[in-house]
Amino acid sequence: MKKYSKLIIAALVVLLFIGTFAFLWQKSQPQPVVYSEFTPKVDTLQRTTIITGKIEPRNEVNVKPQISGIITEILKEPGQYVQQGEVIAKVKVIPDMGQLSAAESRVRLADLNLKQAQVDFDREKNLYEQKLVSADEYDKVRQQLSQAKEELKAAIDALEVVRDGVSRSNASASSTLIRSTISGIILDIPVKVGNSVILSNTFNDGTTIASVANMKDLIFRGNIDETEVGQLVIGMPMKITIGALQDVSFDAALEYVSPKAIESNGANQFEIKAAVTSLPADGGIRSGYSANAEIVLSRAENVLSIPESAIEFSGDSTFVYVITSNAEPITYDRRPVTTGLSDGVNIEIKKGLTLKDRVRGPQLIAEGKEE
Repeated sequence: MKKYSKLIIAALVVLLFIGTFAFLWQKSQPQPVVYSEFTPKVDTLQRTTIITGKIEPRNEVNVKPQISGIITEILKEPGQYVQQGEVIAKVKVIPDMGQLSAAESRVRLADLNLKQAQVDFDREKNLYEQKLVSADEYDKVRQQLSQAKEELKAAIDALEVVRDGVSRSNASASSTLIRSTISGIILDIPVKVGNSVILSNTFNDGTTIASVANMKDLIFRGNIDETEVGQLVIGMPMKITIGALQDVSFDAALEYVSPKAIESNGANQFEIKAAVTSLPADGGIRSGYSANAEIVLSRAENVLSIPESAIEFSGDSTFVYVITSNAEPITYDRRPVTTGLSDGVNIEIKKGLTLKDRVRGPQLIAEGKEE
Protein backbone atom coordinates (compact mmCIF):
# COMPACT_ATOMS: atom_id res chain seq x y z
CA MET A 1 0.00 0.00 0.00
CA LYS A 2 2.86 2.33 0.87
CA LYS A 3 4.45 1.54 -2.47
CA TYR A 4 1.39 2.73 -4.40
CA SER A 5 1.10 5.86 -2.31
CA LYS A 6 4.69 6.82 -3.10
CA LEU A 7 4.06 6.26 -6.79
CA ILE A 8 0.97 8.47 -6.77
CA ILE A 9 2.79 11.27 -4.95
CA ALA A 10 5.70 11.04 -7.37
CA ALA A 11 3.31 11.19 -10.34
CA LEU A 12 1.62 14.27 -8.92
CA VAL A 13 4.96 16.01 -8.41
CA VAL A 14 5.98 15.20 -11.98
CA LEU A 15 2.66 16.50 -13.34
CA LEU A 16 2.98 19.69 -11.29
CA PHE A 17 6.50 20.22 -12.57
CA ILE A 18 5.46 19.63 -16.18
CA GLY A 19 2.44 21.96 -15.83
CA THR A 20 4.57 24.74 -14.32
CA PHE A 21 7.16 24.36 -17.05
CA ALA A 22 4.47 24.48 -19.77
CA PHE A 23 2.87 27.58 -18.22
CA LEU A 24 6.15 29.44 -17.96
CA TRP A 25 7.11 28.45 -21.49
CA GLN A 26 3.80 29.73 -22.82
CA LYS A 27 4.12 33.04 -20.96
CA SER A 28 7.61 33.52 -22.33
CA GLN A 29 6.47 33.27 -25.92
CA PRO A 30 6.15 36.63 -27.77
CA GLN A 31 2.58 37.82 -28.13
CA PRO A 32 1.33 38.65 -31.59
CA VAL A 33 1.50 42.38 -32.32
CA VAL A 34 -1.95 43.89 -32.82
CA TYR A 35 -2.59 47.47 -33.92
CA SER A 36 -5.66 49.65 -33.75
CA GLU A 37 -7.19 50.80 -37.02
CA PHE A 38 -8.70 54.13 -38.07
CA THR A 39 -10.71 55.27 -41.05
CA PRO A 40 -10.32 58.91 -42.17
CA LYS A 41 -13.41 61.03 -41.72
CA VAL A 42 -14.60 64.51 -42.66
CA ASP A 43 -14.66 66.75 -39.62
CA THR A 44 -14.31 70.35 -38.46
CA LEU A 45 -11.20 71.03 -36.43
CA GLN A 46 -10.31 74.07 -34.39
CA ARG A 47 -7.42 74.99 -32.15
CA THR A 48 -8.33 76.93 -29.05
CA THR A 49 -6.50 78.43 -26.13
CA ILE A 50 -7.65 79.27 -22.62
CA ILE A 51 -6.69 82.64 -21.16
CA THR A 52 -7.00 83.26 -17.44
CA GLY A 53 -7.91 86.71 -16.18
CA LYS A 54 -10.66 88.59 -14.40
CA ILE A 55 -13.83 90.57 -15.02
CA GLU A 56 -13.79 94.26 -14.21
CA PRO A 57 -15.73 97.40 -15.15
CA ARG A 58 -14.38 99.43 -18.03
CA ASN A 59 -14.59 102.66 -16.04
CA GLU A 60 -14.08 102.65 -12.28
CA VAL A 61 -13.98 106.12 -10.72
CA ASN A 62 -12.55 107.07 -7.35
CA VAL A 63 -14.64 109.82 -5.77
CA LYS A 64 -12.43 112.21 -3.78
CA PRO A 65 -13.20 115.30 -1.67
CA GLN A 66 -12.63 118.86 -2.84
CA ILE A 67 -11.68 119.92 0.68
CA SER A 68 -9.82 118.45 3.65
CA GLY A 69 -11.81 117.55 6.74
CA ILE A 70 -13.47 114.82 8.79
CA ILE A 71 -16.21 112.44 7.62
CA THR A 72 -19.35 113.26 9.61
CA GLU A 73 -21.91 111.11 7.79
CA ILE A 74 -21.95 108.34 5.16
CA LEU A 75 -25.25 108.12 3.29
CA LYS A 76 -24.57 105.13 0.99
CA GLU A 77 -23.29 101.57 1.25
CA PRO A 78 -21.27 99.38 -1.14
CA GLY A 79 -23.53 97.65 -3.65
CA GLN A 80 -26.02 100.51 -3.90
CA TYR A 81 -26.73 102.27 -7.17
CA VAL A 82 -26.12 106.04 -7.28
CA GLN A 83 -26.95 108.65 -9.86
CA GLN A 84 -24.43 111.22 -10.99
CA GLY A 85 -24.45 114.12 -8.48
CA GLU A 86 -26.04 112.09 -5.69
CA VAL A 87 -24.53 112.70 -2.23
CA ILE A 88 -22.46 109.83 -0.83
CA ALA A 89 -20.99 111.40 2.32
CA LYS A 90 -20.62 114.65 4.25
CA VAL A 91 -17.40 116.25 5.42
CA LYS A 92 -16.77 118.72 8.24
CA VAL A 93 -14.04 121.15 7.30
CA ILE A 94 -10.87 121.55 9.34
CA PRO A 95 -9.70 125.00 8.24
CA ASP A 96 -6.10 125.75 7.46
CA MET A 97 -4.99 128.38 9.96
CA GLY A 98 -3.02 130.34 7.40
CA GLN A 99 -5.92 130.45 4.97
CA LEU A 100 -8.35 131.25 7.78
CA SER A 101 -6.21 134.15 8.97
CA ALA A 102 -5.90 135.54 5.45
CA ALA A 103 -9.66 135.27 4.88
CA GLU A 104 -10.46 137.06 8.16
CA SER A 105 -7.98 139.79 7.25
CA ARG A 106 -9.62 140.17 3.87
CA VAL A 107 -13.03 140.64 5.53
CA ARG A 108 -11.70 143.30 7.90
CA LEU A 109 -10.02 145.17 5.02
CA ALA A 110 -13.17 144.96 2.88
CA ASP A 111 -15.25 146.30 5.80
CA LEU A 112 -12.90 149.28 6.21
CA ASN A 113 -13.02 149.99 2.48
CA LEU A 114 -16.82 149.83 2.55
CA LYS A 115 -17.07 152.29 5.44
CA GLN A 116 -14.75 154.72 3.67
CA ALA A 117 -16.69 154.31 0.39
CA GLN A 118 -19.92 155.02 2.27
CA VAL A 119 -18.49 158.24 3.74
CA ASP A 120 -17.23 159.34 0.31
CA PHE A 121 -20.61 158.58 -1.23
CA ASP A 122 -22.59 160.51 1.41
CA ARG A 123 -20.31 163.54 0.95
CA GLU A 124 -20.52 163.32 -2.86
CA LYS A 125 -24.29 162.91 -2.74
CA ASN A 126 -24.67 166.07 -0.64
CA LEU A 127 -22.53 168.03 -3.09
CA TYR A 128 -24.45 166.59 -6.05
CA GLU A 129 -27.78 167.61 -4.54
CA GLN A 130 -26.40 171.14 -4.19
CA LYS A 131 -25.28 170.94 -7.81
CA LEU A 132 -21.69 171.52 -6.86
CA VAL A 133 -20.36 168.40 -8.66
CA SER A 134 -21.17 166.87 -11.98
CA ALA A 135 -23.29 163.78 -12.47
CA ASP A 136 -20.25 161.97 -13.83
CA GLU A 137 -18.31 162.48 -10.59
CA TYR A 138 -21.31 161.39 -8.55
CA ASP A 139 -21.73 158.18 -10.61
CA LYS A 140 -18.07 157.25 -10.10
CA VAL A 141 -18.35 157.52 -6.32
CA ARG A 142 -21.60 155.53 -6.32
CA GLN A 143 -19.92 152.81 -8.37
CA GLN A 144 -17.03 152.65 -5.92
CA LEU A 145 -19.55 152.12 -3.09
CA SER A 146 -21.20 149.26 -5.00
CA GLN A 147 -17.80 147.65 -5.62
CA ALA A 148 -16.90 147.94 -1.93
CA LYS A 149 -20.16 146.19 -0.98
CA GLU A 150 -19.49 143.37 -3.44
CA GLU A 151 -15.91 143.00 -2.19
CA LEU A 152 -17.14 142.66 1.41
CA LYS A 153 -19.72 140.07 0.35
CA ALA A 154 -17.08 138.07 -1.57
CA ALA A 155 -14.68 138.26 1.39
CA ILE A 156 -17.38 136.96 3.77
CA ASP A 157 -18.18 134.09 1.34
CA ALA A 158 -14.48 133.21 1.11
CA LEU A 159 -14.19 133.20 4.90
CA GLU A 160 -17.22 130.90 5.23
CA VAL A 161 -15.81 128.51 2.65
CA VAL A 162 -12.44 128.35 4.42
CA ARG A 163 -14.02 128.04 7.87
CA ASP A 164 -17.11 125.91 7.15
CA GLY A 165 -16.57 124.55 3.64
CA VAL A 166 -19.76 126.20 2.45
CA SER A 167 -21.11 129.74 2.11
CA ARG A 168 -24.67 131.00 2.19
CA SER A 169 -24.50 131.95 -1.48
CA ASN A 170 -23.43 128.51 -2.75
CA ALA A 171 -24.97 126.15 -0.21
CA SER A 172 -26.45 123.92 -2.93
CA ALA A 173 -22.98 123.28 -4.39
CA SER A 174 -21.23 122.82 -1.08
CA SER A 175 -17.89 121.04 -1.25
CA THR A 176 -18.69 119.45 2.13
CA LEU A 177 -21.17 117.22 0.29
CA ILE A 178 -19.25 114.43 -1.48
CA ARG A 179 -21.18 113.63 -4.66
CA SER A 180 -20.80 110.79 -7.14
CA THR A 181 -19.24 111.94 -10.39
CA ILE A 182 -20.86 109.14 -12.45
CA SER A 183 -23.93 106.91 -12.31
CA GLY A 184 -23.20 103.34 -11.27
CA ILE A 185 -22.74 100.82 -8.48
CA ILE A 186 -20.71 101.71 -5.40
CA LEU A 187 -17.98 99.07 -5.27
CA ASP A 188 -16.27 100.21 -2.09
CA ILE A 189 -16.35 102.90 0.58
CA PRO A 190 -12.94 102.66 2.25
CA VAL A 191 -13.58 105.39 4.87
CA LYS A 192 -15.63 105.52 8.06
CA VAL A 193 -17.32 108.27 10.03
CA GLY A 194 -14.62 110.14 11.92
CA ASN A 195 -11.85 109.48 9.39
CA SER A 196 -9.79 112.46 8.24
CA VAL A 197 -9.71 113.06 4.49
CA ILE A 198 -7.58 115.33 2.35
CA LEU A 199 -8.14 116.81 -1.07
CA SER A 200 -6.03 115.93 -4.08
CA ASN A 201 -3.12 118.25 -4.78
CA THR A 202 0.38 118.32 -6.28
CA PHE A 203 1.87 116.32 -3.42
CA ASN A 204 -0.71 113.53 -2.92
CA ASP A 205 -3.59 111.80 -4.66
CA GLY A 206 -6.13 112.66 -1.98
CA THR A 207 -8.38 110.35 0.03
CA THR A 208 -10.77 108.09 -1.84
CA ILE A 209 -14.28 108.38 -0.39
CA ALA A 210 -15.88 105.78 -2.68
CA SER A 211 -15.25 103.72 -5.82
CA VAL A 212 -18.10 103.82 -8.34
CA ALA A 213 -18.37 101.88 -11.60
CA ASN A 214 -20.85 101.16 -14.37
CA MET A 215 -21.34 97.38 -14.03
CA LYS A 216 -23.24 97.21 -17.31
CA ASP A 217 -20.06 97.94 -19.26
CA LEU A 218 -17.60 95.17 -18.35
CA ILE A 219 -14.35 93.94 -19.85
CA PHE A 220 -12.26 90.79 -19.52
CA ARG A 221 -8.58 91.44 -18.79
CA GLY A 222 -5.98 88.67 -19.07
CA ASN A 223 -2.57 87.68 -20.41
CA ILE A 224 -1.68 85.48 -23.39
CA ASP A 225 1.64 83.78 -24.16
CA GLU A 226 3.90 85.25 -26.83
CA THR A 227 3.67 82.00 -28.88
CA GLU A 228 -0.04 82.63 -29.49
CA VAL A 229 -0.38 86.40 -29.53
CA GLY A 230 0.52 86.60 -33.23
CA GLN A 231 -2.68 84.73 -34.13
CA LEU A 232 -4.99 87.22 -32.44
CA VAL A 233 -7.07 89.65 -34.47
CA ILE A 234 -9.07 92.53 -33.03
CA GLY A 235 -12.75 91.59 -32.98
CA MET A 236 -12.21 87.84 -32.49
CA PRO A 237 -15.08 86.28 -30.48
CA MET A 238 -14.38 84.80 -27.05
CA LYS A 239 -16.37 82.66 -24.65
CA ILE A 240 -16.08 83.74 -21.01
CA THR A 241 -16.71 81.44 -18.06
CA ILE A 242 -16.57 82.37 -14.38
CA GLY A 243 -15.45 79.76 -11.87
CA ALA A 244 -17.53 81.21 -9.05
CA LEU A 245 -20.74 80.94 -11.10
CA GLN A 246 -21.59 77.42 -12.22
CA ASP A 247 -23.00 76.94 -15.71
CA VAL A 248 -22.67 80.67 -16.49
CA SER A 249 -20.93 81.76 -19.68
CA PHE A 250 -21.21 84.78 -21.95
CA ASP A 251 -19.68 86.26 -25.07
CA ALA A 252 -16.96 88.85 -25.50
CA ALA A 253 -15.04 90.41 -28.37
CA LEU A 254 -11.31 91.09 -28.38
CA GLU A 255 -10.66 94.84 -28.49
CA TYR A 256 -7.07 95.36 -27.30
CA VAL A 257 -3.72 93.55 -27.44
CA SER A 258 -0.81 95.19 -25.66
CA PRO A 259 2.12 96.14 -27.92
CA LYS A 260 4.55 95.44 -25.07
CA ALA A 261 5.23 92.15 -23.29
CA ILE A 262 5.43 91.66 -19.55
CA GLU A 263 7.49 88.92 -17.94
CA SER A 264 5.58 86.43 -15.80
CA ASN A 265 7.20 83.33 -14.29
CA GLY A 266 10.04 83.55 -16.81
CA ALA A 267 7.73 83.78 -19.85
CA ASN A 268 6.78 86.78 -21.96
CA GLN A 269 3.07 87.50 -21.98
CA PHE A 270 0.89 90.19 -23.52
CA GLU A 271 -2.10 91.82 -21.87
CA ILE A 272 -5.41 91.61 -23.70
CA LYS A 273 -8.81 93.19 -23.13
CA ALA A 274 -12.15 91.99 -24.43
CA ALA A 275 -15.49 93.80 -24.30
CA VAL A 276 -18.26 91.71 -22.76
CA THR A 277 -21.06 91.69 -25.34
CA SER A 278 -23.66 89.68 -23.44
CA LEU A 279 -24.39 89.35 -19.75
CA PRO A 280 -26.63 86.97 -17.77
CA ALA A 281 -30.19 88.26 -17.58
CA ASP A 282 -30.18 88.22 -13.78
CA GLY A 283 -26.86 90.05 -13.51
CA GLY A 284 -24.88 88.82 -10.52
CA ILE A 285 -21.49 89.66 -12.02
CA ARG A 286 -19.12 91.20 -9.48
CA SER A 287 -16.01 93.23 -10.15
CA GLY A 288 -12.82 91.18 -9.83
CA TYR A 289 -14.34 87.74 -10.54
CA SER A 290 -11.69 85.30 -11.81
CA ALA A 291 -12.61 84.12 -15.30
CA ASN A 292 -11.37 82.03 -18.20
CA ALA A 293 -11.67 83.09 -21.82
CA GLU A 294 -11.73 80.48 -24.58
CA ILE A 295 -10.66 81.84 -27.95
CA VAL A 296 -10.46 79.98 -31.26
CA LEU A 297 -7.04 80.65 -32.77
CA SER A 298 -7.60 78.73 -36.01
CA ARG A 299 -10.37 76.64 -37.60
CA ALA A 300 -10.67 74.21 -40.51
CA GLU A 301 -14.14 73.11 -41.65
CA ASN A 302 -15.09 69.93 -43.49
CA VAL A 303 -11.56 68.56 -43.76
CA LEU A 304 -10.22 64.99 -43.87
CA SER A 305 -8.88 64.02 -40.45
CA ILE A 306 -7.49 61.09 -38.49
CA PRO A 307 -6.34 60.71 -34.88
CA GLU A 308 -2.95 62.34 -34.41
CA SER A 309 -1.71 59.18 -32.68
CA ALA A 310 -1.69 57.45 -36.10
CA ILE A 311 0.88 59.91 -37.49
CA GLU A 312 4.59 59.07 -37.58
CA PHE A 313 6.79 62.15 -37.40
CA SER A 314 10.22 61.87 -38.95
CA GLY A 315 12.10 65.15 -39.09
CA ASP A 316 10.03 67.55 -41.17
CA SER A 317 8.09 64.70 -42.80
CA THR A 318 4.95 62.89 -41.68
CA PHE A 319 3.88 59.34 -42.55
CA VAL A 320 1.01 56.93 -41.94
CA TYR A 321 0.78 53.17 -42.34
CA VAL A 322 -2.05 52.26 -44.69
CA ILE A 323 -3.42 48.70 -44.47
CA THR A 324 -2.96 46.95 -47.82
CA SER A 325 -4.12 43.42 -46.87
CA ASN A 326 -6.17 41.92 -44.06
CA ALA A 327 -4.82 38.41 -44.65
CA GLU A 328 -2.42 37.13 -42.01
CA PRO A 329 0.09 38.56 -41.68
CA ILE A 330 -1.44 41.99 -42.21
CA THR A 331 0.69 44.19 -44.48
CA TYR A 332 1.09 47.97 -44.39
CA ASP A 333 2.22 50.62 -46.81
CA ARG A 334 4.22 53.49 -45.27
CA ARG A 335 2.82 56.51 -47.03
CA PRO A 336 3.87 60.18 -46.76
CA VAL A 337 1.05 62.62 -46.00
CA THR A 338 0.67 66.37 -45.77
CA THR A 339 -0.87 67.49 -42.49
CA GLY A 340 -2.63 70.68 -41.49
CA LEU A 341 -4.42 71.90 -38.39
CA SER A 342 -4.37 69.82 -35.21
CA ASP A 343 -6.72 70.22 -32.25
CA GLY A 344 -4.55 68.04 -30.03
CA VAL A 345 -6.57 64.86 -30.70
CA ASN A 346 -7.28 64.80 -34.43
CA ILE A 347 -5.19 66.22 -37.25
CA GLU A 348 -6.07 67.48 -40.72
CA ILE A 349 -4.80 65.47 -43.70
CA LYS A 350 -4.37 67.71 -46.73
CA LYS A 351 -2.80 65.15 -49.04
CA GLY A 352 -2.01 61.43 -49.08
CA LEU A 353 -5.22 59.76 -47.86
CA THR A 354 -8.80 59.18 -48.98
CA LEU A 355 -11.98 58.20 -47.14
CA LYS A 356 -11.54 54.61 -48.40
CA ASP A 357 -8.15 54.08 -46.78
CA ARG A 358 -7.64 52.31 -43.48
CA VAL A 359 -4.82 53.54 -41.30
CA ARG A 360 -2.82 51.69 -38.65
CA GLY A 361 -2.96 53.25 -35.20
CA PRO A 362 -0.97 52.65 -32.02
CA GLN A 363 -0.13 49.12 -30.89
CA LEU A 364 -2.71 47.40 -28.70
CA ILE A 365 -1.65 45.69 -25.50
CA ALA A 366 -3.47 43.49 -23.02
CA GLU A 367 -7.16 44.11 -22.44
CA GLY A 368 -7.41 46.22 -25.60
CA LYS A 369 -5.43 49.17 -24.21
CA GLU A 370 -3.32 51.18 -26.62
CA GLU A 371 0.40 51.32 -26.09
